Amino acid sequence: MVGSIKAANNHNNGYGLEEKLDELRSLLGKADGDPLRIVGVGAGAWGSVFAALLQDSYGQFREKVQIRIWRRPGRAVDRATAEHLFEVINSREDVLRRLIWRCAYLKYVEARLGDRTLFADEILKDGFCLNMIETPLCPLKVVTNLQEAVWDADIVVNGLPSTETREVFEEISQYWKERITAPIIISLAKGIEAALKPVPRIITPTQMINRATGVPMENILYLGGPNIASEIHNKEYANARICGAGKWRKPLAKFLRQPHFIVWDNSDLVTHEVMGGLKNVYAIGAGMVAALTNESATSKSVYFAHCTSEMIFITHLLAEEPEKLAGPLLADTYVTLLKGRNAWYGQMLAKGEISRDMGDSISGKGMIQGVSAVGAFYELLSQSSLSVLHPDEKKPVAPVELCPILKTLYKILIIREQPSQAILQALRDETLNDPRERIEIAQSHAFYRPSLLGQP
Repeated sequence: MVGSIKAANNHNNGYGLEEKLDELRSLLGKADGDPLRIVGVGAGAWGSVFAALLQDSYGQFREKVQIRIWRRPGRAVDRATAEHLFEVINSREDVLRRLIWRCAYLKYVEARLGDRTLFADEILKDGFCLNMIETPLCPLKVVTNLQEAVWDADIVVNGLPSTETREVFEEISQYWKERITAPIIISLAKGIEAALKPVPRIITPTQMINRATGVPMENILYLGGPNIASEIHNKEYANARICGAGKWRKPLAKFLRQPHFIVWDNSDLVTHEVMGGLKNVYAIGAGMVAALTNESATSKSVYFAHCTSEMIFITHLLAEEPEKLAGPLLADTYVTLLKGRNAWYGQMLAKGEISRDMGDSISGKGMIQGVSAVGAFYELLSQSSLSVLHPDEKKPVAPVELCPILKTLYKILIIREQPSQAILQALRDETLNDPRERIEIAQSHAFYRPSLLGQP
């Protein structure tokens, strides 16, 4: 009886998925026999998991949809990672059986022994993301030629770091010159760039894509939310928001929604995208505090109070109605401070297990986007043209002067004039204002600067 119920549920779920796929195909004008082509560009943890989610859900409908992922070729897997990967494979009977059935197991044995070099694109085909070895995915269709991957894609998922988005999409634009219709682009990137002329403003990944390719903004969306890639793949309950123009966000929200991954939609693309980058800034500091205080719950809560008050202050500079962001922003911040790669980076830096000289791309973790975001937000908020009235000194100051945590992170990470321990000194400074005061300042003054997001 239980087996019959499970079979019935599987049948119903499959029917619902095919119905959603058919609806999206119809909206895109796809004819019978012409598959919907979805391509992930970039194979970091979240980009790989996102492609795997789509493959798990819709890959069974081979005549109706084609799901692929692009990553650069030639990235070798080091010996230590190969050995760890072998352990992961042998600890999972389902994965071991799958590899044996696909005649793919032997190469992992040889790599463990040092008799063979594995490559990141090679193992991705078997379902292993180099940045998330301990979470095996489903096998993926991997393409290493960018032109082949994207030239006829209907939907492109940007899984690149924000620091690589512009360069790759400028190359992609060369392959789309003959296109008649523009593709849909869903960006997963969380990070920003700062432009200081002619006026200080933020440039987001969706804006980079728009400028690089000419694809209209109504076809470019941002997907973000409080989630950890490995946990989403393991079907932990999660929420996300897809933000952008109404033409595509509601159909895509429905298409992406799963029982364990609920996708809502929102029209405020740029603000949500910027906030996705902002929380990475403060997550690095959270990791430092956790490491330096031996995971003191009290110290971490003090840091949380100060960093969220700064984030609330910054949202009042960026958003006309920032209260609408309070829930999603704090939820995304909370999970990133708990378990994100930026928090991990802060921890390892404070423990001395990694150094700033290693750069922002860390083996096994990928790009730490919070570092560049620290520099970008500091540059923007230190501009005198954005001055606000200092509550105590009663004189105009750059907004960054009211953000001591951001200033300290800049000194630690960007100009490197202070050690990680400086983050604790910032918290212990008796001249530091009560976080409540910073929130009251933000809520009681007209700080909104629409120019920061490129608004008139």
